[in-house]
This record gives sequence, structure tokens and C-alpha cells, in this order.
Amino acid sequence: MPTAPVSAQSEPLIGQLTLFGYDWCPRNWARADGQLLAISQNTALFSLYGTTYGGDGRTTFALPDLRGRVPIHDGRGPGLTNYNLGQVGGVETVTLVTPQIPAHSHSGHIVGSNVTADKSSTNGTVLARTLTSPTYAVTTPDTAMANGTVQTDSTGGSQPHENRMPYLAMNWCVALYGVFPSRN
Repeated sequence: MPTAPVSAQSEPLIGQLTLFGYDWCPRNWARADGQLLAISQNTALFSLYGTTYGGDGRTTFALPDLRGRVPIHDGRGPGLTNYNLGQVGGVETVTLVTPQIPAHSHSGHIVGSNVTADKSSTNGTVLARTLTSPTYAVTTPDTAMANGTVQTDSTGGSQPHENRMPYLAMNWCVALYGVFPSRN
């Protein structure tokens, strides 16, 4: 029977976050779901996390809550926003308002043309019937149809749209015990 690689057999670092493909955390690990832990029972982990992820700092502290969240690196990349350790943000849906939509227009063009009208056939025409005794003049002077434009109204309705990248839900767990990490 094959054995796991040496790195998988070694003890984790206290506070290490690891993804698991099953719906439970191994012994001495806890779900990264924001749960509060007692400082008195987890002093080593508290010395690393403090109240970065919550808790009162006197009797409790919180584990990171990665439910429905994507972790990002703290700090600032070139030309990017600074993110502090433990900071949360983002939304699941976004509603765009008019100032956020780039200026644009929708238009149409109506082209007029000259055609000969036929007064003898009224089938399928609106407000027309065969003339037995005309009320209006039977002949009218030729009139050129004018070109025109069409303007549309606003659209959109301020409805939110989804704002999530493609995702795969997995189980983040925190090592409660293990090797205390040393700084470089």
C-alpha cells in the first residue's frame, strides 16, 4: 500500500489553513467558519491570530470565516488597493446605477419613400373601408415622405446581477495544534 508523501505526514503549523475535499475537518483541525474559541484553551493559536478575525480578546478569539469567501493576500500589489489582514469585503450582487454605465445611445433611422396609394383595395388597412360615397376627397396631391429618427428610453430597471467568479466549494480547515511557526 502506498504511503503519503513526507510533507503530508508531518505536523501542520499552528493556524495553518488547508483545503480538504471532504465535508469534515481532521482531528485537531477546525472549520474556518468564524467560530469563537476560548483563549484559555488555545493560547498558542491566540498568540498568532489575536483578534484579527474577531472575538473580545479577553476570553475569546475567532477563526477566519471563509464561508462563501475567496481569500486574497494582504498588502498592496502594484497599482492595487491595500488590504489588511482579516479585512472582509465584496458583495454577491451588484446593481449598476446610471452614472456607472458608460455614455452611449441607441438610435434608428426611418427612410421615407414615394409610393402610389391605392384607394380601391382597403383590405387590411386601418380606419379604411371601400368608398361608396366618399366623405373626403378621393384624390390628394403627391406628398413626399420625410426621413426621421427614433430615440429610445432608458432601460435596465436597476436590477442586481451576480458578481461572483466561477467557484468550487471546498472545506477550509484551521490547524489548532502542531508546530509553532518561527519567523524568518
